[in-house]
Amino acid sequence: MFLGTHTPKLDDKGRLILPAKFREELAEGLVITRAQDRCLAIYPMSTFVEMTKSISAAPTSVKQVRDFQRMLAAGASDETPDKQGRITIPQQLRGYAGLETNVVVVGAINRVEVWNTSAWEEYSGAQESAFAEMNEEVFPGM
Repeated sequence: MFLGTHTPKLDDKGRLILPAKFREELAEGLVITRAQDRCLAIYPMSTFVEMTKSISAAPTSVKQVRDFQRMLAAGASDETPDKQGRITIPQQLRGYAGLETNVVVVGAINRVEVWNTSAWEEYSGAQESAFAEMNEEVFPGM
């Protein structure tokens, strides 16, 4: 499970040092891909494979299914962290999320998200006031 907010930096080669508490779960391999909200999602390889089973089983005769499959797969990059816990984020993904040197890495339960610092501040600021009300609407009885 991925929890917490971290503020690492990207180096000049586009490498990100994963927070130490996330490294063990991602050590065997991971997938970085576009996520909604103009951030990146990092999944452990096993989680990504499991998630894509239902996505690949969806009927490709439906245009939205094809569109989602393409966007998810075309923007995906499989990586293995090096001995220092670094991964390289490809340029196209850095561009998609607007990543610069300073980034925000957020644990999002089954994935890690990487955000542009300003985008994260804007997003989290807007969501903070609605957070207390969300759980009853999204997860009744929670």
